Amino acid sequence: MASKNSFGAKSTLDVDGKSYEIFRLDAVTGEGLPANAVASLPFSLKVLLENLLRTEDGADITAADIMALAGWDENAQPDKEIQFTPARVIMQDFTGVPCVVDLATMREAMAELGGDATKINPLAPAEMVIDHSVIADVFGNPEAFEKNVEIEYERNRERYQFLRWGQTAFADFKVVPPGTGIVHQVNIEHLARTIFTREVDGELQAYPDTCVGTDSHTTMVNGIGVVGWGVGGIEAEAAMLGQPVSMLIPRVVGFKLSGDLPAGATATDLVLTITEMMRKHGVVGKFVEFYGPGVSALPLANRATIGNMSPEFGSTIAVFPIDEETVKYLRLTGRSNEQLALVETYAKEQGLWHDPSAEPRYSEKLELDLTTVVPSIAGPKRPQDRIAVTQAKDSFRAALVDYAGGPQGYDEAVDESFPASDSPSHDAAQSNGEPAPGELPVAAAGSGRASNPVEVSLADGTSFTLDHGAVTIAAITSCTNTSNPSVMIGAALLAKKAVEKGLTRKPWVKTTLAPGSKVVSDYYERAGLTPYLDKLGFNLVGYGCTTCIGNSGPLIPEVSAAVNEADLAVVSVLSGNRNFEGRINPDIKMNYLASPPLVVAYALAGSMDVDLYGDPLGQDTEGNDVYLEDIWPTPAEVEETIAQAINSEMFGESYKDVFAGDERWQSLPTPEGDTFAWDPDSTYVRRAPYFDGMPDEPTPVTDIEGARVLLKLGDSVTTDHISPAGAIKKDSPAGKYLSEHGVQPRDFNSYGSRRGNHEVMIRGTFANIRLRNQIAEGTEGGFTRDFTQADAPVTSVYDASVNYQAAGIPLVVLAGKEYGSGSSRDWAAKGTSLLGVKAVIAESYERIHRSNLIGMGVIPLQFPEGETAESLGLIGEETFAISGITALNEGTTPRTVQVVASKADGGSVEFDAVVRIDTPGEANYYRNGGIMQYVLRNLRRS
Repeated sequence: MASKNSFGAKSTLDVDGKSYEIFRLDAVTGEGLPANAVASLPFSLKVLLENLLRTEDGADITAADIMALAGWDENAQPDKEIQFTPARVIMQDFTGVPCVVDLATMREAMAELGGDATKINPLAPAEMVIDHSVIADVFGNPEAFEKNVEIEYERNRERYQFLRWGQTAFADFKVVPPGTGIVHQVNIEHLARTIFTREVDGELQAYPDTCVGTDSHTTMVNGIGVVGWGVGGIEAEAAMLGQPVSMLIPRVVGFKLSGDLPAGATATDLVLTITEMMRKHGVVGKFVEFYGPGVSALPLANRATIGNMSPEFGSTIAVFPIDEETVKYLRLTGRSNEQLALVETYAKEQGLWHDPSAEPRYSEKLELDLTTVVPSIAGPKRPQDRIAVTQAKDSFRAALVDYAGGPQGYDEAVDESFPASDSPSHDAAQSNGEPAPGELPVAAAGSGRASNPVEVSLADGTSFTLDHGAVTIAAITSCTNTSNPSVMIGAALLAKKAVEKGLTRKPWVKTTLAPGSKVVSDYYERAGLTPYLDKLGFNLVGYGCTTCIGNSGPLIPEVSAAVNEADLAVVSVLSGNRNFEGRINPDIKMNYLASPPLVVAYALAGSMDVDLYGDPLGQDTEGNDVYLEDIWPTPAEVEETIAQAINSEMFGESYKDVFAGDERWQSLPTPEGDTFAWDPDSTYVRRAPYFDGMPDEPTPVTDIEGARVLLKLGDSVTTDHISPAGAIKKDSPAGKYLSEHGVQPRDFNSYGSRRGNHEVMIRGTFANIRLRNQIAEGTEGGFTRDFTQADAPVTSVYDASVNYQAAGIPLVVLAGKEYGSGSSRDWAAKGTSLLGVKAVIAESYERIHRSNLIGMGVIPLQFPEGETAESLGLIGEETFAISGITALNEGTTPRTVQVVASKADGGSVEFDAVVRIDTPGEANYYRNGGIMQYVLRNLRRS
């Protein structure tokens, strides 16, 4: 659709004889707008401003919206909502499969309504990288990669066949097959454009590349000047179908960089330092933008490493502007000369080119002198808990008090989670019982001894003593660092020096290498470094996220047995971005983030209870102690190796057939046709039920009568509490379903891998083992009371919902503050809707989850100001009636609706709940029963 072009911004840009239609930012002027208002905007807001100019339609995006953004008040709190239209959508397979399932189901629904099924296509380019399914089952031998890929295909064949169909059936949808790389690394190395081009109404437009992704670390692309962030599947589906993403004009934090990293400090150390600073400052929901002279000195790989960690800061993005380094990286990674010229010319023409001496307007400012960065790790359970390596041993000993001995409880591993909160960093020095140097601490009273050595013998005859702090996983993994040649080459050079000294990894350490792309393997081979990594057990296990998302695979069996028998607090060290409790491996209580070279060093040391700078890592072939400084590569060695081993041809070769896949992928039997032939016996992908019985025109919305409370929840219930994640337990409703369908427990896989099957996901909604439902007092996990049964017995949330829906009883959820915070999981809203919940009444909401509820036809209501479920005397046993919703049928959105909660003794509680349908677009979604139904009906009419 052509822009209304209210400001006359449409123009042309000539680049090497080729003409592009652009929308000039300097055209935005007007009464009350200072002359330099647009020029002094932060880079990120200039990108959003261009987006509004180009997509102005007079309805969702108006001239007033454009003026509001151009006249942005850096000191104001966000209150103005705008509609952002991303250039493209990027997905990984865990979160992307449900999007494709929904598109496939929409095609069938379109055909059933008498429309053209092929109209259902992504209207914005969509790209998926399959990277979340490989598990490091096999490690430490040359066959590890092939065996792990073989197991991956066996586990995920149904999903992969479905995605193969989608790859051929949908226009503008591309799939990067398994065994290629990690989505965010593939994004920056190949998929991202920095400046996007597309033909619109017969004109070739050029505009900033922007994206949303179904993974929170989409922000890695911020490193190459692309404004993009992670969203839930519902928002991603909407974006794919041409719907804008609703957002508030944010506050922007300027982060000034100066100086350069000192010798011995890595990009990982830098990003852990920045993460700590950001969390202390508080950047949740804000844009972060880097500027200053230090930006020019920062290699793009380091910028991408920083951008990747934005979710760990809590910020929406952490972006770097476009400059010479951006163009240099695009050239290195094989982009065309035409693209390079366009990026530079467009950025300079639009004021998007970085000026190191300029200082845009920012809401808040931070500053870091890069020369002050020191080698660091983070842990044992949060990315922001940075520890200088010199303090690592003492910090570990202080933290061990909370982990050693006694029963422990940990959340299940989740594939993408981080609560959006600004809680202060944990200070290990505040722990009670800090030990004297040289001795393991005594654990908390009643929990047993902190020192608990266990003798272990392996099948090959190797024997050793295992104790608290043993490093049982050392993993070079995750896009955060595997995209960065300086730390990857550094790790390999350290391995080379260690092998030459005669050092080996400790026998209890599971060592894995999972590069983010094949390019890494190529430059390792070219530099002759692969044999040294192999010698230390860092054999290639796969091109995927592996350990960072909990796909670490089992520990060495004898080690696992000893850990569980003696309840040892053992450790993982990984080059990832997340280290939450229970995430990495169920046997491991303490997890530390570190640079790839330090991962190798800890594999050699074998314990966190060492001083890497003061204690020897081992002995050389002559029996002499070898220290870290003896094998740490110099910056000159790293740079020389990079210069010799990496060139643009490598990227071109690795990505020339990136969507074709290997023989395994190409040989998969692929269904054909415009609509998908669903397998009724599949336990991985099933037709979604959202359009079952959907009429051509929306049915009028109704008030809610006779509703029961499914859950009564407290404050800060996150989408991780709501959405299914982690392993599927045998005795859970999902486990029972799979068993009934002939799936053996060893083949259950994870909730993430089964997101394309709503039957599994419904059964896992509200089933988190740490969820406390106040109706079922004294329980923890997915339990509630079923008021359709005599005496309202405690049962699973799923089983109760089945009975309620069979009886025609609608459901509500009562909640406290910040309901739905954390990652914007689509299944947190989808599962809620499919359980039969019609309304949520909370004290406050996380913005995206509130919007997602509306997108699934669930109305979000808010208790009156100052009131809570407790203050109103609600205990969850009441029957609810909600009236006033029908005003939406008249085209208006009521400010409040009346809620009457009737008690069993004949009494009642009445209050006016605030309706949190905040925009006209959201009202349209709700009237249609959800966003997908709204889009389908509109496409049917077009």
